[in-house]
Amino acid sequence: MKHDHQQPSSEKKLWGGRFSQPMAQFTEEFGASVGYDQRLYRYDIIGSIAHCRMLARQGIIHDVECDMIVSGLENIMLEINSGEFEFQVSLEDVHMNIEKRLIDLIGPVGGKLHTGRSRNDQVALDSRLFLRDAVKEILQRLQQLQTALLEQAEEHRETVMPGYTHLQTAQPVLLAHHLLAYFEMFDRDAQRFDEILSRVNILPLGAGALAGTTFNIDRHWVAQELGFDGVSRNSLDTVSDRDAFIEICSAASLVMMHLSRLSEEFILWSSSEFQFVHLSDGYCTGSSIMPQKRNPDMSELVRGKTGRVYGNLMALLTVMKGLPLAYNKDMQEDKEPLFDTIDTVVGSLRIYAEMIRTATFNHQRMAQAAGAGFSTATDLADYLVRGGLPFRQAHEVVGKMVAHCEREKTDLPDLTLEQMQRFSDVIKEDIFDYITVEKSVAARNSYGGTSHQQVEQQLSAIRQRPEFTPGRSD
Repeated sequence: MKHDHQQPSSEKKLWGGRFSQPMAQFTEEFGASVGYDQRLYRYDIIGSIAHCRMLARQGIIHDVECDMIVSGLENIMLEINSGEFEFQVSLEDVHMNIEKRLIDLIGPVGGKLHTGRSRNDQVALDSRLFLRDAVKEILQRLQQLQTALLEQAEEHRETVMPGYTHLQTAQPVLLAHHLLAYFEMFDRDAQRFDEILSRVNILPLGAGALAGTTFNIDRHWVAQELGFDGVSRNSLDTVSDRDAFIEICSAASLVMMHLSRLSEEFILWSSSEFQFVHLSDGYCTGSSIMPQKRNPDMSELVRGKTGRVYGNLMALLTVMKGLPLAYNKDMQEDKEPLFDTIDTVVGSLRIYAEMIRTATFNHQRMAQAAGAGFSTATDLADYLVRGGLPFRQAHEVVGKMVAHCEREKTDLPDLTLEQMQRFSDVIKEDIFDYITVEKSVAARNSYGGTSHQQVEQQLSAIRQRPEFTPGRSD
């Protein structure tokens, strides 16, 4: 029987001085992270160049050595970009692969690059450089989605649709108002990622393995060189910290939850029962057996991927919950859920921005549905209150009127004045000015309401923000 876990690795480790026996092959493969952390290569090289130049500025290495190391790192960047670089599992991770290649290129001088740092603070630096770009991309994608919602809302200022509670017809609203509700959700998401970015943009390099370093390094110079807003204050916390990973997965979970709610509505609205929206062919698929089908697959897929992001958040929380200070190998499990979360949320936002931009809303069908289901019943109750009835009594009167209409298979606006007055003598000739769909929408003019005036004010306020000013180029 073959026991591949007993086969030794032939690759000498850069950290192998302490060990007399090579690592078993399967153990080596099981513990390697290079299969996924190689996507950090650009950040690893950028960070290493800044670290090298700082070492030279501080007199820790010679300028000639610095030039050799920087030139070697730049050559490695070109090799990786061109696909010529071969990452080796035996070298464990992206950091050791690059360092080993550097030594191969320029000789023992390459080994001086790691002076004054540890893989612990090195991976923390690479991760923060990566996260800084990732958060900025998420913010850009959120803005694109919000812009698509804003443009559709502006186009549908006059489109009336049924508002729902419990997925039952409640009160009529403007489609613009409904779309701007999602704009507000994604606005909060953007605020969260803005806050996360401020905490991500702190330099961890210089914390060493856990206790700092004996070399006279200049962490503040490196921070300035790499565009960080500040420097981490406690070396133990620095190499132990994965809060930013968890915060991003948490904020991404909220984004996906909002997208999932929007997905659910688009799935319903695009059905033959609703017919509220027509999604572009680019975001639907057909059936292998039923030729008439147009399935809203992208909405369904985003709804499904929401659970995947939730799972990534729970995975990270579970990894971190019992770890003592400082670095532990468990923390290698942080990157796959983080990378997957970022890829998923960026992809979902990208799809939805274009899907909303190209969607066609059926304003006639929405208006028809808005007048059904006794959607102006509350307006009738409010009318009775203004006539002097306590609201609870008015509520009961209208409830009886609705029950009557259900028995007679008619609607409130179709009742005659005489029929209405049988339920309450408070009702006068002007009642019909209050219980139409149009009047119902217009009457809800409280701040944040669905009236045309309030929606116009909200649209105007959004357009005054620099990021949503028409014609502005980023």
